[in-house]
Amino acid sequence: MIASKIPATVITGFLGAGKTTLIRNLLENAGGRRIALIINEFGDLGVDGDLLKGCGIETCSEDDVVELTNGCICCTVADDFLPAMAKLLARPGKLDHIVIETSGLALPQPLVAAFNWPEVKARVTVDGVITVIDAAAVAAGRFADDEAGIAAQRAADESLDHDNPLEELFEDQIRAADLVVLNKSDLVDAQAMEAVRAAVAAAAGDRPVKAILASGGKLPADVLLGLGSATEDHIAARRSHHEIEHEGGEMHDHDDFESFVADGGAVADPLAFAEALKTLIGRHDILRLKGFAAVPGKPMRLVVQAVGGRVETYFDRPWRESEARATRLVVIGLHDGLDEVAIAREIAALTLKPETAAA
Repeated sequence: MIASKIPATVITGFLGAGKTTLIRNLLENAGGRRIALIINEFGDLGVDGDLLKGCGIETCSEDDVVELTNGCICCTVADDFLPAMAKLLARPGKLDHIVIETSGLALPQPLVAAFNWPEVKARVTVDGVITVIDAAAVAAGRFADDEAGIAAQRAADESLDHDNPLEELFEDQIRAADLVVLNKSDLVDAQAMEAVRAAVAAAAGDRPVKAILASGGKLPADVLLGLGSATEDHIAARRSHHEIEHEGGEMHDHDDFESFVADGGAVADPLAFAEALKTLIGRHDILRLKGFAAVPGKPMRLVVQAVGGRVETYFDRPWRESEARATRLVVIGLHDGLDEVAIAREIAALTLKPETAAA
């Protein structure tokens, strides 16, 4: 790594893997480093960026956080990522590190390749690509079909599983990685974890990738930062499925996924609300749900994070005077698989009407 360059870490991973929690823990234990963030959301509600802006960490102010909510960062490199980098690099004072959280649907390869653009390459290098894996989900087969069977089929014929975008995305994010974090390891027993490791190794292919365990996204900063990989120099050899299959120049898109924001009033009982969301998620086959809710009598904002059948809620910070105390949730699922009207109506029905939701 060239000493004068600012190191950047790209953190990628599937929906609900725990990327935001990992970053928040990193910021809280940054050892005095001044870290800037670029947060890329899927959908138009900046949940992850707002969570990180509100963390109150001295070495990462709100001015050091840039949110991109206009689409997948791998599809909008020229329009979104490069201007965001220029904005950060133009700021006064020295940055010690840049952390980029991609959306759960992003391909890391185009983003890392963008670090070879002359105006970026002269000042920034990719310290490493870190892929966060929900070990419990993978162990349960939530984001893959028969993994052993798929690995065998791919070894014989790579065209056999092109109709499984979640499996391809899982593999593409691992192929790009310098380090894989097997998060939520506390939810997985030793035998299941061996199967998760085998799935990660199979996805990585011929290039071995180091994998480490984490619970709640808690890892020392020195483990995540300082990898010195200069990944932009090697990313061309870590091709995604899209690059392999569409080298003729076809545009990558995410027509397999869609998202929308569901609004509602305040939540009277957070525990009952979480249980009701579990039922709703299962009934509508929702992949990911995240956002905020207001609870009458509580000055703090309730964070709602759900993936599969797991729903987590916690209070993160007081509501600001400028914020409407209500419920706003991003719902993400497969294209043509979401009944937006029905889901929005059901979420609203789980909350209080405005006249009864006074804080």
